[in-house]
Amino acid sequence: MPSMSPDEIVALTKKHSFFSWSAQDSVNPIPMAKGKGIYFWDAHGKRYLDLNSQLMCVNIGHGNERVIEAIKKQADELVYAGPSMASEVRATIGKELAEVMPGDLKKFFFTLGGAEANENAIKMARHFTGRHKIIARYRSYHGATSGAMTLTGDHRRWANEPGIPGVIHTFDPYKYRSQLYQEGDSDQVFARRCLDQIEEVLMYEGPHTVAAIFIETVTGTNGIIIPPDGYMQGLREICNKHGILLICDEVMAGLGRTGEWFAVDHWKVVPDMITMAKGLTSAYMPLGAVAINEKISDFYKDKVFYGGLTYSAHPMSLAAGVATLRVMKDDDIVGNSKRVGKIMAGLLDDLKAEHPSVGDVRSIGLFGCVELVKNRKTKEPMAPYVGASAEMNKLGAYLKENGIYAFTWRNMLHTNPPLIITEKELREAFEVINKALEITDKAVGG
Repeated sequence: MPSMSPDEIVALTKKHSFFSWSAQDSVNPIPMAKGKGIYFWDAHGKRYLDLNSQLMCVNIGHGNERVIEAIKKQADELVYAGPSMASEVRATIGKELAEVMPGDLKKFFFTLGGAEANENAIKMARHFTGRHKIIARYRSYHGATSGAMTLTGDHRRWANEPGIPGVIHTFDPYKYRSQLYQEGDSDQVFARRCLDQIEEVLMYEGPHTVAAIFIETVTGTNGIIIPPDGYMQGLREICNKHGILLICDEVMAGLGRTGEWFAVDHWKVVPDMITMAKGLTSAYMPLGAVAINEKISDFYKDKVFYGGLTYSAHPMSLAAGVATLRVMKDDDIVGNSKRVGKIMAGLLDDLKAEHPSVGDVRSIGLFGCVELVKNRKTKEPMAPYVGASAEMNKLGAYLKENGIYAFTWRNMLHTNPPLIITEKELREAFEVINKALEITDKAVGG
């Protein structure tokens, strides 16, 4: 336990730290003290089941000794090497990561996080194609730096506009709320309508001006929107047809979260670039990467890439990455995500069957969410698109009070536990969720 009291920790943190996405006077942080496995403890000694893997990133769970030891060992050998240097750990991570990548994505530009990875993917796409426009989606989130925030489609973009030029947004394949979906449509029919809409956007924008279509393979914070079968394959065909790059942001969905190494693997699609972070080190150290295919890496054989970072390929971060990848392989973390993810899908279905406030449930692997509504027929959300509601606040407070740390945002409750979670542990968490949803059920109208 820490030497400061819990109140001292919170007071000093609030006094000197500036918090993200918050009005500063409204911040009320948990004084987190330690973590192990799927749990963490606050400075009072209270235990929480980490149902959101902190920020959808602690995929192998808290306190894995193999990763911690690798970080210590690297500190003893080489703490820092400039980005122009080669090192053993840099050589090793490239090999380890290439083994799990789809297709010919075998070269990596290392960053310190997902937003930086997306920024550099934008630069590469524009330079490689000689075009400037990027198509992204309205339900996307790509990071809080200037370019990544412009790509972001949700309301967090508004306060940061105008941002970078040339970004166009289109709609997600959001079956539950899409006007393109009609009850009874097959995945193929719905996918085709979504793809036709993108083709229409391209017609008006001029496909010869578009460098990339940049998407979250599975939309994350904005509702775990899983593309219907045929969508990813069709997007790949559209990009091939027009000479446009397909870039998949798998900062959240990658590294086992969906029950495959990368979400694109579900549809056997190979994009031109994949961006990643979070699960790459399970957030034990900051690390992101852009995975680049052969044609793009070949392009830069005799051309300068005008981008760089002081901490690119930082040895301490790379050591955490190597160790995390080995833990994932040795412990079959991806397999566990797939197996336990099927159980979670069933538990989510059970919630929908029991609770009238549950409008929809969506999951793939251990990447899930419950969408809450006041009326199933009208689909009126339990909270507005921008802002919260009393019911959602009460839901989050109940879960926290009962030892479940979860992400509740807008009208959605996310279920994104560490990928090491067992069936027993997952069922225990869902027992609390089941009880908590009685709060939102009371708000359901006729």
